[in-house]
Amino acid sequence: MRQTLKNILDQNKILVIDGSMGTALENLGADLNNSLWTARVLANRPELVKQVHLDYFRAGADAGITCSYQASIPGLVANGFTEQEAEELITRSVTIFQEARQEWWDREGKAAGRAWPLCLAGVGPYGAYLADGSEYRGHYGVSREDLEKFHRRRAELLWQAGADVLLFETQPSLEEALVEVSIAKDLGAAFWVSFSCRDGLHICEGTPIREAAAEVVRQFPEVEALGVNCTKPEYLVSLIGELKTASDRPIFVYPNSGEEYDPVTKTWHGVGTDRKFGDYALEYMKAGAVAVGGCCTTVADHVRQVAAAREQFLGEA
Repeated sequence: MRQTLKNILDQNKILVIDGSMGTALENLGADLNNSLWTARVLANRPELVKQVHLDYFRAGADAGITCSYQASIPGLVANGFTEQEAEELITRSVTIFQEARQEWWDREGKAAGRAWPLCLAGVGPYGAYLADGSEYRGHYGVSREDLEKFHRRRAELLWQAGADVLLFETQPSLEEALVEVSIAKDLGAAFWVSFSCRDGLHICEGTPIREAAAEVVRQFPEVEALGVNCTKPEYLVSLIGELKTASDRPIFVYPNSGEEYDPVTKTWHGVGTDRKFGDYALEYMKAGAVAVGGCCTTVADHVRQVAAAREQFLGEA
């Protein structure tokens, strides 16, 4: 039986999502400066991916995102993998998560009374495949049919592998999000949608997030949760307010730690924010988010801060 958001919220009231796969892998010595990004590590050093998942569970995460954001079939084939190998790698992203989850559960999670972690299958946008920062812009100039073809097989593989939820993340475009959730509905899969946003009101392509969220719910009332990720932390309180206005769906957020991304060097620059990540996390919970984690440049320490913020939030409630 698949784990659900409701089960974890019933137990913990607030769900803690994990942090960045990319930064955590780099900290373990992985080289991500290529168009496959974390998907290359999935192929060459899968043990590092497993270690990242284990580290996040130990830091307090109740949910983890698979290493599949950049693992598209066209992207893998363009980098020398056969189509069969590409499909196997996508499936592997779920299998590694499941192995890490079981190992952590048997060693410490069950005895500690923790929740059985939720497996969120990360489905990146078409812009991630372009590897040029388009997930922060949208406007790809491709047809709905092209988007449907790009996303369908990966979504099938992730769901068939046993993921609990298809997480359509870092979505800059309402049109693309609608294509993806249509596929999830066809599969009978549980799914969440997470937008990338350029400010406190708009997704990256320019549509007001209130409008985008309402349209997703109108066309696909099966959507279980709506959220924001890969966005500056200071925008999130406003965005949570917009999502609350748009629908009654649970809200989840996992922002970056605050740096700016350079799509040419595929690196992050700047000092981020002076505020502690845990302080932001507490604000998000107070604003109405029921699930909080971190995206780019966040690591296990950020997740520990989120877990501590949950304790503070529940203690004050």
